[in-house]
Amino acid sequence: MHPAVAVGLVFGGCCSNVVFLELLARQFPGCGNIVTFSQFLFIALEGFIFEANFGRKRPAIPIRNYFIMVAMFFTVSVVNNYALNLNIAMPLHMIFRSGSLIASMALGIIILKKRYSVSKYSSIALVSLGIFTCTFMSAKQVVSLHLFTPLFAGNKSHFFGLRGNRKKLLFLASCGRQEQASDSSSNQEDGPQAFLWWLLGIAALTFALLMSARMGIFQETLYKKFGKHSKEALFYNHALPLPGFLLLAPNIYQHAVLFSQSELFQVPVIGLTLPIMWFYLLMNVITQYVCIRGVFILTTECTSLTVTLVVTLRKFVSLIFSILYFQNPFTGWHWLGTAFVFVGTLMYTELWHSLGPLLARHRRGRPKEQ
Repeated sequence: MHPAVAVGLVFGGCCSNVVFLELLARQFPGCGNIVTFSQFLFIALEGFIFEANFGRKRPAIPIRNYFIMVAMFFTVSVVNNYALNLNIAMPLHMIFRSGSLIASMALGIIILKKRYSVSKYSSIALVSLGIFTCTFMSAKQVVSLHLFTPLFAGNKSHFFGLRGNRKKLLFLASCGRQEQASDSSSNQEDGPQAFLWWLLGIAALTFALLMSARMGIFQETLYKKFGKHSKEALFYNHALPLPGFLLLAPNIYQHAVLFSQSELFQVPVIGLTLPIMWFYLLMNVITQYVCIRGVFILTTECTSLTVTLVVTLRKFVSLIFSILYFQNPFTGWHWLGTAFVFVGTLMYTELWHSLGPLLARHRRGRPKEQ
């Protein structure tokens, strides 16, 4: 497959996946478990049919190594999705996960005893500064939002426009309470509590970031020993954790019921009518599969530098779209932090050193083609 097609799959699949994830999270912030389970189940079924050949194909890498990898992968996926339920806005969620370079470098130095150039350390410093800037400004927004945003109990259209105490607002609306005086005092008490939940969300994202980096190092050692089997790893990483979702079954069932109670939606072209939240979930699962498949194809067709660059640019496009389309709060400081993150990421990939020779070769080759 041509690399341009793979790039299209990455941008189309990953960017649209973020859109449907936010549509789900805005209605039900605690739906991360059912989203993760659906993605795992779909990818596992596809891999069982086309990669494992209905269980008849033996894995190239010993299965015990996959169990270790799966424990890490399952933890990272669940924690990252659950962070959306801890006052973490989608832009901050995306920017924070873009800081995986920091965790990878830190663990590479500690575990693999690696040493890096000055430019690498500079890029990591930029990424760290960017994440700190966005995190600090988001912390101020969480506190101010929960201290000063009034509670509405009458007009339901107001509820989904607020980024703050959404669960409490929906509860008040369903109960029909109009006690604004008590709401005001409880809202002031809720400010510090909301900030503590936000801190817990930051801690969850930090843990997931470090665990993801550790998983990458573990995969690197496995691939060096047994060879690269990315598609096989993709299947086992999604199939083996499925029994673990039994621990989350009550939450998954609860949100399945809530999804079924959402308003009906007629799917264009095919004319099928189903609850709109199930449609969002279906599209999220499909786009997640397209995204992962695009990255897999890209790793087989292009260099690691190209893959890193495409994924970084995809994150940037997803971030801008999320801010503009969903009108997420984003200040000038957030833009500055975002610039630090992505410039630092590009510096880490040494794009500047690679573009010069590439453009020089392109200019020399152009007259020969004519």
